Amino acid sequence: MNEALPPSRRPGIRAAMFVDFDNVFTGLQALDPLAAKRFAEDPKHWADALSAGSSGEDARRFLIRNCYLNPVVYSKYRTYWTRAGFRVIDCPSLTQRGKSSTDINLVLDAMDALSGGGGIDEFFIASADADFTSLIQRFRAADRMTTVIAAGAVAFAYREMADHVVESHDFVAILNGTTVEPIHAVAPRKQQLVPAAAKSTSTAASPAVPEVLDFVRNAPGPVVGAMVAHRALTADPSLKTDWGGCGKFGTWVAQVGQGIEYSPGQGGWVWDARRFSSEDLPAPADRQPGIEEQVTRVTDVPALSAAQFRQMFLAMAARLREPLNRTELSRLVRDDCVSANQPVSRNAVNFVLQGLAYVNFQLNDEATAATLAAAWTANVEELCRVALLEFDAAEKLAVRRWASGGLLET
Repeated sequence: MNEALPPSRRPGIRAAMFVDFDNVFTGLQALDPLAAKRFAEDPKHWADALSAGSSGEDARRFLIRNCYLNPVVYSKYRTYWTRAGFRVIDCPSLTQRGKSSTDINLVLDAMDALSGGGGIDEFFIASADADFTSLIQRFRAADRMTTVIAAGAVAFAYREMADHVVESHDFVAILNGTTVEPIHAVAPRKQQLVPAAAKSTSTAASPAVPEVLDFVRNAPGPVVGAMVAHRALTADPSLKTDWGGCGKFGTWVAQVGQGIEYSPGQGGWVWDARRFSSEDLPAPADRQPGIEEQVTRVTDVPALSAAQFRQMFLAMAARLREPLNRTELSRLVRDDCVSANQPVSRNAVNFVLQGLAYVNFQLNDEATAATLAAAWTANVEELCRVALLEFDAAEKLAVRRWASGGLLET
């Protein structure tokens, strides 16, 4: 008699999803009401985007899909989530101040999943609530991958504890269908799912490679990554999807080889290793002197110069005269800044756009560079306050001048 075969472990990353509905929904409403509606009424769409990977091996299998919501306020969305395969846990308000029981229910379920026998590789927490920082620490201590889906400002410690953060603008793009790029699965620490050689082969075939080689080899020194990315995308627009399977520019350009080196520090630099080395990169003090460096290090505000912020606001004000969605706006503003020799990354533009949304600034054709600068500066000041940064009057003025690009000076 043949022995029964043991059950085989199906391929893919075993994942668990815990959604703080109230937190994500209210955060999305402040950023993009249409995206908030799609989040609430079509969870299958974005859940499938999270499950998809670049190959069968790195696709996720969500063994647990939990959604925690306040039934008094959001019960009308329950059917959408149960139909999408989520277990919906009612978390009514337990206090007169309206505080729901989401946090405690989510943490208890997540700890049960961590200690259970399901062998979860990756935990997803859909919430910008920094109260879950201790939970993320538990996942990390147990050697589990963690991903945070943010729909609002994320505390620095919470961000740094997670292995990956799906930023607000990326999540909004998925919900609005303005990106076809899947959120790539984070490989378990014990395995590498996509061989480096495979990435290198696809990178070498791109017409952007000779353009980047020519540009970097003829540059008088290390080149800002945003300028190299702009040249690459112009030569090969298909890279806009996911950088040839590499996910982001830094990974792609590092695969170019042929003496081209890349450093992610200080916003990203690319150089010709035959003529330069990492010692030729501008020192941090040359780019972010004094109090500005402290702000960028603690709050995640992009490490740009005042001139770069100024150019961004000028480009943004000009582009807001056109009927553009947020994805198009961020791309064109990035390109305009590169053309004006004040290169900024698209992530930096998106961070500023996100900050403008947090202070309820209306992005329309009435916006000027000065009003954009004022709203962004108010957001930076609030980030500093939340981070408990204390400045004297002179330092506050320095932060204001820097963040506004000098546009608020009389």
